[in-house]
Amino acid sequence: MKASSAAATIDDYLAGFPPAVKARLTKVRRTIRRAAPDAAEKIGYGIPTFTLNGNLVHFAGYERHIGFYPAPSAIAAFREALKPYKSAKGSVQFPHDQPLPLALITKIVAFRVAENLRKKPKPRQP
Repeated sequence: MKASSAAATIDDYLAGFPPAVKARLTKVRRTIRRAAPDAAEKIGYGIPTFTLNGNLVHFAGYERHIGFYPAPSAIAAFREALKPYKSAKGSVQFPHDQPLPLALITKIVAFRVAENLRKKPKPRQP
């Protein structure tokens, strides 16, 4: 049930999912957008990606969950809050049979924004 990796935009990516999953993915996208209004959207690594002075967060749809990829630093910083979810070094899974933790996603994205803004800006490629 994964969207086509050939998607050129996040809208194209979302269009490849059944309505219920697309609605959940759209909520995640909207939550990230609110927490990081200056971030740019793109498809990176074949999945929706937000960038702000480098990669900020990624998310993806799967048959049983939404994958959220905020970087290892954010997973470590929010380890306690993420305990109810399956997670790894740089990712967490939000199962479709549970409500989305939108407030937690907001906090994680805000953490990543602050973290990325502390980095030196990357030079633009010609």
